[in-house]
Amino acid sequence: MNKEFMNVIVADNDENTLIFFKNILKELKISIKVQCFSNGKDVMDYLSNEDAVVPEIVFINYKIPGKESMECLEEIESNPKFNNMVTAIFSDPIPENEVEDIFVKGAHIFMKKPECFDRLKKVLTEVITINWQYHTSGLNKDHFILKV
Repeated sequence: MNKEFMNVIVADNDENTLIFFKNILKELKISIKVQCFSNGKDVMDYLSNEDAVVPEIVFINYKIPGKESMECLEEIESNPKFNNMVTAIFSDPIPENEVEDIFVKGAHIFMKKPECFDRLKKVLTEVITINWQYHTSGLNKDHFILKV
């Protein structure tokens, strides 16, 4: 595992959100390589490719088209190739029982999508910083759960 930078995938059909994520991640003090996808099918097609670089963290919009986030989580959870990958689902406010389902399906992080850029920056900075600490320390991520 390369500890000089983090590989991150962001999947959302909203171009503005993708731009926000890229700009925020670019500003962090951690070197990050970001790949963006506009639907769940493309994310899973990429990740299923034998030559794909498995990211340290993947952010998926809960209501992403193409292949629903819950389907993506099931595929990710069932493939040992992704055991060291952290999965974060982000969404506009949803009922608590749906948040619980997200964790049951295997997500490590649920992020309520902030309404403003500054708040999104704060939340992403926290998530990436915590994940970077795990990434560089060799700590066990099996029980890494965060709801922000």
